[in-house]
Amino acid sequence: MKVYGIPNCNTVKKARVWLEERGLTYEFHDYKKQGVPEALMSKLLKAYGHETLINRRGPTWRKLPAEVQDSVNDAASALAVMAANSSVIKRPIVERDGRYLFGFDADAYAEFFQA
Repeated sequence: MKVYGIPNCNTVKKARVWLEERGLTYEFHDYKKQGVPEALMSKLLKAYGHETLINRRGPTWRKLPAEVQDSVNDAASALAVMAANSSVIKRPIVERDGRYLFGFDADAYAEFFQA
């Protein structure tokens, strides 16, 4: 299992605590240190769409110029913004057995890890 995110993000912290409390081991991919895995993001954008992957509620998104925000209307434009501003990616992204989970919600995690 792999968890993608930024270690100082509160949502990522909550997700990691949830996983660790249940003894679930994972590899952590830090966007800030390891970069944005563009091939994975392209795959996820194709499968789930840019609305799922872009965190429009976060401070990084809100600080982007309006013209940059307005330009995000498809996978290619979203990938460009994500590569330049990793903090706009919804996080964490959990990858397990070819399945993906976005963000953190305790109920969604419980359901995801039962399967």
